[in-house]
Amino acid sequence: MRLPVPDPLAVLARGQGLIDQATSLLPRALALLGEAETLVRGANALIERIEETRAAADEVVQRTDRVVADANALIVRTAGTVGSVEPTLDRAQRLLDSFAPSLERLQPTLDRLARSTSPEEVEALVQLVDHLPMLVGTLETDLLPIISNMENVGADIHDLLDMATEVNAMMAKLPGMGRARQRVEDRQASRD
Repeated sequence: MRLPVPDPLAVLARGQGLIDQATSLLPRALALLGEAETLVRGANALIERIEETRAAADEVVQRTDRVVADANALIVRTAGTVGSVEPTLDRAQRLLDSFAPSLERLQPTLDRLARSTSPEEVEALVQLVDHLPMLVGTLETDLLPIISNMENVGADIHDLLDMATEVNAMMAKLPGMGRARQRVEDRQASRD
């Protein structure tokens, strides 16, 4: 098989047109190459900014991961705290439920007490409570023994009255005592 070989003159005639055409395309190709270089530089700058954005996003993701980890730890601690508080809350609720009837009955009294109690009265009550140990000691050591001996005092006072009546009767028989007695009665009448 034979290969077709082009005619050299036809190639030369066509070659000049091709060279002219290639020469006219050269400025366009150079302009396109310049634009391509500009586009490549812009693409490189864009890629750099994308890389910076990716790095910043990675940093935000890391910080977010730390925040999420801290939040998870806080949730775990809070759950533990809530778990430990629940028995106390249950106990408090049971106590409140048991005190509720008494508190409801005391409510009117407590309202009246709150309305009628002044800060001075509260302060006096605090001072009284502060003095209670001393008062109880005095009551036990000094007053209760005296009160226990008061059983005999009634009979003793009755005897004293009888004796005073007898002395009075004897003195009335003494000469001049009638006038002294009259003066005493007059003074008492003028005081009343």
